[in-house]
Amino acid sequence: MPCVLALALLFSAGGGHAAESLLNRTAPDFARTTLGGTPIRLADFRGKVVLLNFWATWCAPCRVEIPRFTEWQRQFGPQGFQVLAVSMDDDPSPVRTFVQRMHPNFPIVMGDARLGELYGGVLGVPVTFLIDRSGIVRRRYDGGPVGQDVAGQIHRLLDATPTRPHIAVALSRPPLP
Repeated sequence: MPCVLALALLFSAGGGHAAESLLNRTAPDFARTTLGGTPIRLADFRGKVVLLNFWATWCAPCRVEIPRFTEWQRQFGPQGFQVLAVSMDDDPSPVRTFVQRMHPNFPIVMGDARLGELYGGVLGVPVTFLIDRSGIVRRRYDGGPVGQDVAGQIHRLLDATPTRPHIAVALSRPPLP
């Protein structure tokens, strides 16, 4: 019995470590096509604070979050904020129906196990990441729905000075004539 408990703790600690290993590291880039047919890459949003949300139409907390994210996109978008939602549904059909009903104002792409694995293993939804303007993962939220604590983090990230890599890119531009 003690061996079984020790093995369970070992494996559970490893899963948590994988998820936490993204914190304060560059968010893994990926390329997808939105439900509307537009190709996007996560790197396209560098310079913005990104809320990356893994969700599914069958997930009750996820359905609560989408209208909140729509409001945050409207409220914070002009300050350099972007929501990007990754549906983990197996089929895009219910996602399209959901989008037609809810009218989110942010891109939604289809995800898969491989993309979930890039983000430390998305084994359940919702899972939400906050990524700063330099592309660094600053927070991971498992479960939901997320609320005012996340809105506070968004404010802090929007107000923060970009980290060194972002400044280095800005300084590498050729001088003006």
